[in-house]
Amino acid sequence: MAAPPPADERPLVMLAQALFPEFAAALAGRYRFALLADADAAAADEARALLVGGLPRVTAQHLGVLPALKLVACTSVGVDHVDLDACRSRGLSVTNAGAAFAADSADYAVGLLVAVLRRVAAADVYVRSGRWAADGDYPLTTKVSGKRVGIVGLGNIGSRVARRLAAFGCAVSYHSRSPKPSAPYPFVPALRDLAAGSDVLVLSCALTDETKHMVNRDVMEALGKGGVLVNVGRGGLVDEPELLRCLRQGVIGGAGLDVYENEPAVPPELLAMENVVLSDHRAVLTPESIGGVLEVVIANLDAFFSGRPLVSPMEL
Repeated sequence: MAAPPPADERPLVMLAQALFPEFAAALAGRYRFALLADADAAAADEARALLVGGLPRVTAQHLGVLPALKLVACTSVGVDHVDLDACRSRGLSVTNAGAAFAADSADYAVGLLVAVLRRVAAADVYVRSGRWAADGDYPLTTKVSGKRVGIVGLGNIGSRVARRLAAFGCAVSYHSRSPKPSAPYPFVPALRDLAAGSDVLVLSCALTDETKHMVNRDVMEALGKGGVLVNVGRGGLVDEPELLRCLRQGVIGGAGLDVYENEPAVPPELLAMENVVLSDHRAVLTPESIGGVLEVVIANLDAFFSGRPLVSPMEL
């Protein structure tokens, strides 16, 4: 293997925020780095690539201080934290994590679904608090197998959720911007109709201006009092105050939430609800997925600086 070039010959990559330790160790020999908040004028003028690790806000103002910028490389699947209009107007290329997180996110979505329907977390607390011996068996819960599941967004994550739930004998249908010709599941053009025909609604789509608060009270009323909402997409897909009201009033039966509208703030009312399972935006995160994302990031940066096609370009 050829020795890496001298440090001053390595391409400069601007960082939107400090790199995760795993990324820093793997990328250190390939590139030079400057942190956007601390970069001097020479570095800002030179940088052609911006690496966005995690979910920091990247605004038009941030992009504006990088006149030579051509690539915004993100380590996430969703890129709603990046001003895509500014990227589009500048003619910038934007890449994301591709399918690196898809398997872990799909596993987690199914886990949340099972945990809510079978009240796994609540039953765990019941046993740990000594109530099994004191009060008898925990109340019966509903089965998972055979449920009607509507998936919103049949992309890398949603399609894997569908395949996993098909193994449970679930009847899967989906809603997306357009039908997927290769999908073996029924396409439902209207989200409300999907909810009305489902026992569980799983959100795995991107957050955009069009999808913000797409799950409103009307959709939750259609899902119904026994229905369950699972969200591994973005918190902004759901009208969160309305979700709280619907859970409190019994309009829907429960929720499995990995994402929230104003992270890391979680509405306190959710914390006391036994029919809700909560986690801290970690559906995508395993050591294996982090390694996969690192491979995608390296491949995109290497391709960019060598003039080859990008590995996971986004359509803007």
